[in-house]
Amino acid sequence: MSPDRIIEAFDEIFRYEKALPAIRLAGIEALHRLMPVAQGYSGQSGVIGRFLLGLYNGQEYPFDMTELRRLDAALFDDCISVLRLDNTTEREVHRYFENGDAIWEELRNRWV
Repeated sequence: MSPDRIIEAFDEIFRYEKALPAIRLAGIEALHRLMPVAQGYSGQSGVIGRFLLGLYNGQEYPFDMTELRRLDAALFDDCISVLRLDNTTEREVHRYFENGDAIWEELRNRWV
């Protein structure tokens, strides 16, 4: 690897690390906006519920990404923010909620 490429790689890592607090904050806020939707009864509720279950355990609850096309723009953007949050691997998605295990059990009962 050339010295220039090494410098670029370190610069990219530095930019990402610097952006992490904003990524996490935006994702947590979006997650808390999405949860009431997932607990609702609309068509978009099902998409959001299954999306969150897929983040929780994609092996057990696979999610078809084309389902995101059914969401309005604001919900879609929130899903992308939550996906970015989940990519940081700070903690599992259900751990951002008090009683997260019980909340995700409710989602399983409703949307699986």
